[in-house]
Amino acid sequence: MPNCYISSFRQRNRLIAAASQATVVMEAGWRSGSLNTAGHAATLGRALGAVPGPITSAASAGCHRLIREFDAVCVTTVDEMAELAPIGPTLWTEPTSPRAIPVPTELVPVHVRVLDALSARSPRSATDVAARSGLAVGSVQSALGTLALDGRVVERQRGWLLA
Repeated sequence: MPNCYISSFRQRNRLIAAASQATVVMEAGWRSGSLNTAGHAATLGRALGAVPGPITSAASAGCHRLIREFDAVCVTTVDEMAELAPIGPTLWTEPTSPRAIPVPTELVPVHVRVLDALSARSPRSATDVAARSGLAVGSVQSALGTLALDGRVVERQRGWLLA
């Protein structure tokens, strides 16, 4: 049952990123739900900012990683945060970051559930992904093949990973 909560958090993070004009992460550990939201924002081409903290603080490691690896803008004031968000509502912004993950031509709900069930670090079998996503193994295998063609997932000897 805990897997449904994890999936819900990931879905919520994706919705937050899509509804926002910019995402600013103020404090995040090396692995954090905030980084998940920031990743979705970068994929959608949304502005991404991070507030740096002490280099000795584990709670600042994620912000430093965003600045270093994902070209997040270093922000230190409210005015700098406001500069990230364009004036007026925008429903869609084309991806501008060269590191943005390519969006498949047809992102169907099955693909989203499979992506949410995968990890970038721990390889997972199709059976494990099926259990985590609540989908049939055949549906997961089909989705994994399509997502591999789109460059979103990769198959390794021990299982599937997010690309």
